[in-house]
Amino acid sequence: MSALTSLLLLNYVAKQLPNLVGKGLPWNVIAEFVLLSLPFTIAMTLPMAVLVATLHAFSRLAADSEITAFKASGMALPRVMLPVVVAGLLLSALMVVFNDRVMPAANFELQSLMNDIARKKPTFALRPQVINEIAPRRLFLSAGQLEGGSSEMRDVTIYDFSDGQRRRTIRADSGHVELSADGRDLLLTLWDGYVNEVNRTEMGRLQRVFFETNFVRVHGVGNDLERSTLAGEKSDRERTVCELQAQLSMAIHQRDSLLAGIRTLDSAAAAAIGTRSIGASSGSAYCGFLMMLSTKVAQATTVASIARQGGAPDSTRPRPDSTQKGSADTTAAIAAAIAAAIAASGSDIVQGGAPVTTAVPEGNDPIRRGGVLLPSPGNEQELIESRPALLAGMKIQVANAQRVINGNQVEIEKKFAIATACVIFALLGAPIAFRFPRGGVGLTIGVSLAVFGVYYIGLIAGEELARRGLLPAFVAMWATNAALLLTGIVLTARLGTEGTTHRGSELSERLARLNVRIRRRFGRAPAAT
Repeated sequence: MSALTSLLLLNYVAKQLPNLVGKGLPWNVIAEFVLLSLPFTIAMTLPMAVLVATLHAFSRLAADSEITAFKASGMALPRVMLPVVVAGLLLSALMVVFNDRVMPAANFELQSLMNDIARKKPTFALRPQVINEIAPRRLFLSAGQLEGGSSEMRDVTIYDFSDGQRRRTIRADSGHVELSADGRDLLLTLWDGYVNEVNRTEMGRLQRVFFETNFVRVHGVGNDLERSTLAGEKSDRERTVCELQAQLSMAIHQRDSLLAGIRTLDSAAAAAIGTRSIGASSGSAYCGFLMMLSTKVAQATTVASIARQGGAPDSTRPRPDSTQKGSADTTAAIAAAIAAAIAASGSDIVQGGAPVTTAVPEGNDPIRRGGVLLPSPGNEQELIESRPALLAGMKIQVANAQRVINGNQVEIEKKFAIATACVIFALLGAPIAFRFPRGGVGLTIGVSLAVFGVYYIGLIAGEELARRGLLPAFVAMWATNAALLLTGIVLTARLGTEGTTHRGSELSERLARLNVRIRRRFGRAPAAT
């Protein structure tokens, strides 16, 4: 586990290294970045570690003839696998909670930290023969040559735009640059030069001041890391399962409401969209279980509190969130308003072969609903002409809602699919190790890489297909799990047919038998003794 996690973590840190270096970050910020990167890495490496451990353990048991001793004492091989499969089930249950609670919170904090680091200005550095921006849009510096690293300069030119009424240009033969003791200000020492200053109100007048030594202090070149205290918007990978499920339900309601409005306007256009119905999913079952569990705990707490207080039980129940209900009602009202505004004209508009008549709202002001500007209800011609534009706008909103639905479904199913991989890999690794007892470390590495490649390629391909709407999210995210689970069950069921002896592995024996058959077929079989 530690080896696999370290490898993936180093790979991730190496990719993020350009965003971290040159920022002057303290060690505790770097440590926080590494710590917040661990949960996502662990979610990927724990199933890997289960497979590697299972292959290695059972391969050693088979190589040391421990499996032969088990079988000689009358213990079936599936019985030997039982503790490992049970441990895989426990790890899967633990990973469900980990993927739902720990990983989204860590991803959200990590993204917030990365945003804070991105806002921090890097440590000041100069490049020769380039106009360097020292203070944004206020001060620029150009050095023809840098000597002794980046401290000694020659042929220095400074362009100062900090004063809106005056423009200053400082030229010097040489200079020295350094940061102040607190690392926040830039200290420039210039020798043998002059300062040109032009007043914008008197463009025909130039003031030039010569100097032997000039000191310039630029404030705020280096700055401290400012941590944001405001909670930003969460992405789908930063939400819990129930948060994703709630957003999914709202997106489904919005999509269906918009489709109803499109169907009222143009049934052929609605049929051409062809969206897929959404049934029960892993997220709905999981959130329902959590809700039932929390309800029982709340009821037990209420009963215990009433018993301590000696009062009568209260029949009131928690009310649903009014914000979500209002949002859903608003979405439905938006779709109804769009359809009503299109049909409202004082005369009938034929839609899908049937006339539709709707009362015209009072007033002639335009109405904006769902991001679409509706025309004035009293203008019949305007309503008829704007119908294609309204249909196009509603189709765009349907596509956006479907994109949210696909993304949330993928994230929900992926959390459970990756967690279930622990028990699947435990069930798959043992029979492979039993069938190749002399494989050793080579078998462990080879099979692990092959299974990892198949599993994660299938996971990534399924995620992409599901996000594009080409496959249902449940099928796309669980197909690889189902294939590996079926393979593990078949191999486990055939454990009693292995042909391994003390002379070598089953693979070598099968190759030897195949060689004998080939030689017999071509008349080169060895003579019987």
